[in-house]
Amino acid sequence: MTPGRTLEGVEVVECATFVAGPTCGMTLAQLGASVVRVDLPGGGSDFGRWPLSRSGASLYWTNLNKGKRSVALDYRTPEGRELMIALATREGAGRGIFLDNVVGRSRVTHQDLAAVRADAISVHVEGFPGGRPAVDYTVNASVGIADMTGPEFLDTPVNHVLPAWDLLTGLHASVAVLAALQKRRAEGVGSHVDLALYDVAVSSVGALGWFAEADEAGHSRQRTGNHVFGSFGTDFASRDGERVMVVALTEGQWHALCAVTGTVDVFAALEKALDVDLRHEAARYELRETIASILRPWFAARPIDDLAALLDEARVLWAPYLSVDQAGRVARGAARPVLRDIEQPGVGRMAASSSPLRWGDDEVWPAPAPELGSDTLAVLTEELGLGDAEIGGLRDRGVIARQDVA
Repeated sequence: MTPGRTLEGVEVVECATFVAGPTCGMTLAQLGASVVRVDLPGGGSDFGRWPLSRSGASLYWTNLNKGKRSVALDYRTPEGRELMIALATREGAGRGIFLDNVVGRSRVTHQDLAAVRADAISVHVEGFPGGRPAVDYTVNASVGIADMTGPEFLDTPVNHVLPAWDLLTGLHASVAVLAALQKRRAEGVGSHVDLALYDVAVSSVGALGWFAEADEAGHSRQRTGNHVFGSFGTDFASRDGERVMVVALTEGQWHALCAVTGTVDVFAALEKALDVDLRHEAARYELRETIASILRPWFAARPIDDLAALLDEARVLWAPYLSVDQAGRVARGAARPVLRDIEQPGVGRMAASSSPLRWGDDEVWPAPAPELGSDTLAVLTEELGLGDAEIGGLRDRGVIARQDVA
């Protein structure tokens, strides 16, 4: 077993769309698990989702399904449903694992799996507990994040573009799979886990102390724009119109920022005049606007290249604001890049990311995603033992697509 491929021998059947479920499958695949993604013939609801490549293929779908195998199967039919259950309940220590976010009559339940394999493992991703639908944007609105995001003068909620709860849910789902596998090894029993985006969001916000903060204060936290809550950190403009984010969480970082900007004496005088101690985070946060106004001219007098050299030399905690295309170029140029250019069927050359886990000196390239249904024939014949006549019958009855068995 090579470093970074610790899950070789684990086989997962994934029937999930959008971000959370596919993130779980991708995470497990990047660690060496064999993941078979099952879609309806023609693709599920996320198959053509933006952003798109010039060829019209979904860059979203291809990136979230890297390293998986693809089976196109109409699991809404009795035959297709039976085949998916058979795939998800094959014998073997690392098999019998099913991941889904399906709702309605098409859903394969844990009871369906356990009737065939008593120690089956299933992880079901849902929006709200009990199955009420939700997506990251509605969950984010439901836990108060949009009310704290944005500039102070706004009185309307502000969405953000990162599907944080989807991504965290996918990672929690992968942990659930591994925990259930360990339980099965130790006790010989299966497991069923329901995992709701809403619960992940509430758990995460609670772990940060934000609900406790609201209870203590008697109201929600107010917006602070680009300021870092509870410490000093904000954005500054350079002479050539670039912007940088500067943060001073620790006393050492604060001293480094004061030293490089030549403001040690200025802030010493401010401390004396206001009887405060800016070595403490709380004091820096309370005086954040005053501190920022003192520092802005220093940043505004210098171009970004000069700022980068000075801030790096002084070991200030900072970063430039980059566009996505700029960030991609920087990420590709890293000493051990996570982002690589690969050849993706149906797309051509495509930026793709590998697992961020670093296992010693092992270097792992991202694997391309399969074309939709490209593994249907191989999986049905090699994994389920179907013959030509059975395959032909499935094709004729529309359970599998014709092009998948050509």
